[in-house]
Amino acid sequence: MRVRATTVAGAVVLALGMGALTMVGGATGMVVSGGAFVALAAAGPGICAVPAGNGAYAALAARLSSDILAAVAGRTDRYAVAVYDRVTGITCQLHAAAPFDSASVVKATILAALLRSHQETGQPLSSGERELATLMITESDNDAATDLWNEVGPDEIQDFLDLAGMTQTRLGTDGYWGLTQITAHDELTLLRLLSAANPVLSDYSRGYELGLMARVDPSQSWGVPAGAPAGVTTHVKNGWLPDATGWHINSIGAFTGDGRDYLIVVLTDGNPSMGYGVATVEAVARAVHEDLSAAQPSAAPKLAVTVSPGPSPYAIVPALPPYLQ
Repeated sequence: MRVRATTVAGAVVLALGMGALTMVGGATGMVVSGGAFVALAAAGPGICAVPAGNGAYAALAARLSSDILAAVAGRTDRYAVAVYDRVTGITCQLHAAAPFDSASVVKATILAALLRSHQETGQPLSSGERELATLMITESDNDAATDLWNEVGPDEIQDFLDLAGMTQTRLGTDGYWGLTQITAHDELTLLRLLSAANPVLSDYSRGYELGLMARVDPSQSWGVPAGAPAGVTTHVKNGWLPDATGWHINSIGAFTGDGRDYLIVVLTDGNPSMGYGVATVEAVARAVHEDLSAAQPSAAPKLAVTVSPGPSPYAIVPALPPYLQ
């Protein structure tokens, strides 16, 4: 599936990967299976919306809008937020198209591109690749990320971005993967691909990556997991990078289980300290977790692959295909 552009009502519209948010004639919506465009109804003034015709969750969307905005009120850093709840269909976007330096968050994309490459060749991951992937995601090891970035190569990583519909992402040049420009929109698109069946990443690839994201070192479990309810499995990748402008602090995560299935992305920069950026991310995350937990939906769709942290990152799903063994 490739990206294609067209014009509707004078606006350029990108036909993206399944679940990606886009605009049609000024209407916000998403592309679903088969390429159909589904409009999202605004939940009154705010940053969150529900699928058109699904007014049952309009009040929840309005509360999320209010609480996310309250969480960032008065913050001096620059920030972007994207949220998607698969149970209610609510989507939230705040500065979601603004570019940010990725720092280590791009490691989730590097691994996804590696897994896609192995899907296409049918070749197994080598023991070295498995070791590097584990270090890169669970410990955020930079040397491992550099090795895999160089192995997959910018061209193949870009091919993955095209397939995924991550059209706002600009890869870092000259080997500087941590300076890849990302947006909350595109990071949410990646999380949607990882957390539900799609033509880009197989169930096995998704389960493999989510399994590693569920096993990050405890010292790196800050960020969007803050305030997550008990019984929910957290899959997270964080990024942090200081430079002359301040600290870049980013966090992306998927939260599944116990009737819940939602995604949170918070990107920040211009932070005076790492702690300040983490506080911004976690204030947003706590608001989202609290509001979605309070909704207590009676039922929720399940991931195609059941993922839970286990003793081995390679034993995520049964009967792994050859390219993951």
